[in-house]
Amino acid sequence: MQMYCKLYGLAVLLATLIPKGNAQQLKEVIKRSEVETHIRFLASDELKGRDTGSPELDIAARYIAAQMQSYGVEPVEGEGSYFQAVPLLLQKPAQNASLTYEQQSLQILEDLLVLQGQDGELEAESVFLDFGTEEDFKNNDIEGKIVVTKAGYPDSKSSYSAIAEGQEKLKMVQEYGGKGLVELYKSSQMPWNLLNRYMNAERLTMGQNSAEDQAMPYFLINDAKGQHLDVLSATQPKLRLSIKGKIDRQISTYNVIGKVEGTDPKLKDEYVLLSAHYDHVGVAEGKNLQDSVYNGARDNAIGTTALISAARYFGQHPPKRSVLLLALTAEEKGLLGSQWYAEHPLVPMEQVVFNLNSDGAGYNDTTRITVIGLGRTSADKAFKEAAQAVGLKAMADPVPEQNLFDRSDNVSFAKAGVPAVTFSAGFTAFDAEIMRYYHQLADEAESLNFSYVEKLCEAYVLAADKIANSSQSPFWVEGDAYEEAGKTLYGRE
Repeated sequence: MQMYCKLYGLAVLLATLIPKGNAQQLKEVIKRSEVETHIRFLASDELKGRDTGSPELDIAARYIAAQMQSYGVEPVEGEGSYFQAVPLLLQKPAQNASLTYEQQSLQILEDLLVLQGQDGELEAESVFLDFGTEEDFKNNDIEGKIVVTKAGYPDSKSSYSAIAEGQEKLKMVQEYGGKGLVELYKSSQMPWNLLNRYMNAERLTMGQNSAEDQAMPYFLINDAKGQHLDVLSATQPKLRLSIKGKIDRQISTYNVIGKVEGTDPKLKDEYVLLSAHYDHVGVAEGKNLQDSVYNGARDNAIGTTALISAARYFGQHPPKRSVLLLALTAEEKGLLGSQWYAEHPLVPMEQVVFNLNSDGAGYNDTTRITVIGLGRTSADKAFKEAAQAVGLKAMADPVPEQNLFDRSDNVSFAKAGVPAVTFSAGFTAFDAEIMRYYHQLADEAESLNFSYVEKLCEAYVLAADKIANSSQSPFWVEGDAYEEAGKTLYGRE
């Protein structure tokens, strides 16, 4: 009996020494029934595909905030609520537009896209600035001229990023007194016809600019053969731009954010940022379909549910570091919610030591999780151990040619210097199984393997817990594309 008491006492002592965040604690907090409930609500027909700017997306935002509040997650100081307003501009494409120079007349769609501007005409001299870097602007006379550049920058990682970088050039055009921006587009990654389909549609952009900013025309020329580059760079002729039938309208949407304060007196001033976008692509308008709702169960009700699961777990088991839980809007519109937060953080970005984002197109391997960014930060051990603890295996991005790292919200924080990865459901390729559901009407809750989704949520939360309790904060591996940004952010030599 005495030996039994000693062994029992030792067991109790050891139990107090086991670190928080083990798989058993997770199973006590994260229940399959709740995981399924969250996904079924978010991916329900009643939420109409959670399109950005819709009343149904606002319902989803309130639902997420209510879960955070019920779990004891607090609003961030100074914000007063769980909502961060994200101002956006809804842009309807021009009905007609043209660009003329010398003997050339370029028409909308065939040779021309209007990315910004208001109805009217502008005629002015042009100035060619190669890629339009900050150095190019400094070294040329811009005042009163239309700036012409190649699309993107020399180190642009994709067609998506090249288009996004045009916004940086627009700011410099205005700063240096220019009248408009014309970029020459040439890319094999996204041919002009696909770009047309993507850009010449109703779309959302950041809407914090003034009316004067939005009035500045921004045109894209199809220059697949380079013939326009030859002339515009050599002669820098007078350009005439014309826009008719373009409509811009301001709308509001929201990031949802909460905080769990850390338990360590020193480490609580550092934050692990957990994120997932909760928007999707809405309803299939104008199609004669019995089911017209893009429910978005995989993309991204699963990721949002992983975030809600983290809110519940950390509400009960706060780690040493503080945790920010950020549900992001407008990812499907070009990562706009995360871009806005990165530019307007509610906690100084230099205090954020890691971003663990949850997003994905679906899965075709339920034995694994896929970490987009595995091998790029020093946090790999946390992902591998977390996956193993729930019977899965953490694997790296199987399709690096798709550049998925720069196509989800993690990249907004990576650009700021924060080590960041995206935690996805397991996939081995973008095969027929993935494409059967990715942005398709079939992506409904009923099609999910909820036993696997439960494990996925557990692995996500456990990985976050390991990072938040680690004695050392993660950083980029040497030579990574975002290492220098990280050194600048954190003041590292």
